[in-house]
Amino acid sequence: MFKTTVNQSSYEVLPSEEGWQVDGKPVQWDLVKVTDNYFHIIHNQKGYRAEIVKADHATKTFILKINGRKYSVNVKDKFELLLEKMGMNMGAANKVNSIKAPMPGLIIDLKVKAGDEVKAGDQLLILEAMKMENIIKSPGDGTVKTVKVEKGNSVEKGQVLIEF
Repeated sequence: MFKTTVNQSSYEVLPSEEGWQVDGKPVQWDLVKVTDNYFHIIHNQKGYRAEIVKADHATKTFILKINGRKYSVNVKDKFELLLEKMGMNMGAANKVNSIKAPMPGLIIDLKVKAGDEVKAGDQLLILEAMKMENIIKSPGDGTVKTVKVEKGNSVEKGQVLIEF
């Protein structure tokens, strides 16, 4: 499941066997890639020209232009929604002293070390859990005080990974 915000409106997007569902309703469309950033879409017997104007894959934010009109799109996957539900998305509004493992898993990559300055949304580490790679991001701006794990370590849910 994905939560997608287009301009100021939010939608629940779900892949299904028949294609995609948006807010529980199936969406039928044909999409043809014209070039790297240009697409032609047919939906409800209408044609649309779509262009990816800007794509930031790290923050999952995009600027799309459809038939000349710009749309700001933000996508959150189920893992980000889980972190949000756990209160790990509050950023600088709540001072965060540490990052804990949201689930048991294996540390497959560390992106920071003690002393590094990080900003909200920066990648801190990659945790593999249930055969999925989960990128753990900084909830706010700060300085890494200590990294409590190493690449290859197994971690338990709630274990402190990084202190700020």
